[in-house]
Amino acid sequence: MIEVRGLTKRYGDVLAVDDLSFDVEPGKVTGFLGPNGAGKSTTMRMVLGLDRPTSGTARVNGRPFASLTEPLREVGALLDPGAVHPGRTGRSHLRVAARSNGIPRRRVDEVIEEVGLGSAARRRITGYSLGMRQRLGIAAALLGDPRVLLFDEPVNGLDLDGVRWIRALLRRLADEGRTVLVSSHLLSEMQQTADRLVVIGRGRLIADTTTDEILRGLGSRQVRVRTPRAGALVDLLRARDVRVTRVDADELQVEEAGAEVVGELANSASIPLHHLSEVAHSLEAAYLALTGDSVEFAGGETRPEPVTEEAR
Repeated sequence: MIEVRGLTKRYGDVLAVDDLSFDVEPGKVTGFLGPNGAGKSTTMRMVLGLDRPTSGTARVNGRPFASLTEPLREVGALLDPGAVHPGRTGRSHLRVAARSNGIPRRRVDEVIEEVGLGSAARRRITGYSLGMRQRLGIAAALLGDPRVLLFDEPVNGLDLDGVRWIRALLRRLADEGRTVLVSSHLLSEMQQTADRLVVIGRGRLIADTTTDEILRGLGSRQVRVRTPRAGALVDLLRARDVRVTRVDADELQVEEAGAEVVGELANSASIPLHHLSEVAHSLEAAYLALTGDSVEFAGGETRPEPVTEEAR
């Protein structure tokens, strides 16, 4: 378990983290979200004892990280995949980490295979791609078989197969009862993977709740329907006090009623449907709604596209 209480970090006049408090519980993937400069990496560094808080505390399993005698056996972390000696091979990098923490050498071979670096383990890190360095960093995080894991942007540089692999890995680690904290700007991945979300902006807590609760906060789901008898369907829906908006001559947007209700109602009146789908709010839309006032480096306005689920 990770416990953050009143955590604050100042760099001169810059307030990077501002009285931040949250818990990361075992058995769940907790997504750590926020705009660039929100304080996510700084918070993770303070949890790992790499930066000293101005005030507040960060504890892992009830203790400060600095008090752990064999830290890799309790906490694994990937913060910067480039923080390795480029002249070493991937295997030698892991062997040094294992030896310094009393971890058997056989564990090095196990994590190399687990992250898919078997064919590259004897190559020098200087020749690794970003995706390979990410895998090496994840291998180092897993080396001590820890119960607590922190990953900062672990999918950077990974191809599609790698993204699917890290998604499955995070889910498996949580299902094994481990504590998993992961930051990412790939919100579609967080929507599929995270059980809880901690959202921060300008160093302050914005939200700490389940992914489903954040999505529900945007309001009811919408239904899009296309029919050559749009007028007749509008009359039926409005007769039942269902809010409906005409998008064009044949397409309607329905609020406050699911696809099943719309489909059954159309069928009862023999109204043919050419398309019927529910439009679910995406985590991207929820995230932008939550953090809109906390973006430090803002570009032009963008509108996230909804995620469409075909009604069955």
